[in-house]
Amino acid sequence: MAEVVVVCEPEPSDSLRTFGAVVQALREYHRLSREELGRHVGYSKHTVASVELGRRMPDTVFVEAAESVLGNTGALRKAAGHLVRQPGLASWFQRWATLEKTAIHLFNYECRMIPGLLQTEAYARQLFADELPPLTDAQIEATWAARAARQRLLRERPNTAFNFIIEEHAFLRRTGGAEVTREVIDHILDLARSRNVEVQIMPLLQRSHAGLHGPIALLETPAHKWFAYSEGQESGQFISDAKVISTLQSRYARIRSQALTIADSVSLLQRIRGDL
Repeated sequence: MAEVVVVCEPEPSDSLRTFGAVVQALREYHRLSREELGRHVGYSKHTVASVELGRRMPDTVFVEAAESVLGNTGALRKAAGHLVRQPGLASWFQRWATLEKTAIHLFNYECRMIPGLLQTEAYARQLFADELPPLTDAQIEATWAARAARQRLLRERPNTAFNFIIEEHAFLRRTGGAEVTREVIDHILDLARSRNVEVQIMPLLQRSHAGLHGPIALLETPAHKWFAYSEGQESGQFISDAKVISTLQSRYARIRSQALTIADSVSLLQRIRGDL
């Protein structure tokens, strides 16, 4: 399950409020403060407060940990199954989006488009406009709001290490036109100045390429557990199997070694921008 925080925060759903009230009631029954519960479940007191107030969709880690601390009655597990997600993110992406919020390492190889965390509004809206079947105006606004909220991770989590590897042709395609492409390159170059954001480009001409199986997304949690995510046509696969993750890590490491260095990637992006 996942939390979707939009730019203009919506009213919490009734199911989120109800779940939060159950957490609060059980916490108070066990005479725990929010800070004490947070220590037991591995979250801050602010996260506990957000869940109790219905502002945050609890992830499975929170639910399981809180269930154990608050009596192990099964009430929280059952209640969590009825939570209503906020609009904007595909249902299959919700769990991954939740883990992104606390990850200490995020790795993303993308061969189709600019990764969502790096997109500008104009670039993203062009992608939304190209969706089939067509999206309504309301769906486009909700989807952009959710994406913009995800992108705050890059600014708000300076201790999280982000690495992006993007195929050169994603820029050469000029999605949205030359001006949109210039804007997204400028945006990426600006983000790449951050100490915790690395951007590498896989050159168009590459004799040996370990990424031909498709996109790869990997993350490491604060508990040093690894997860992966793979997205295809109208579906996404959340991966927790250690053997599969090990294979994807090996592929990602090879892709990273085959891509341009960070400095050379910046130079290439600047050249592409200059040619627009």
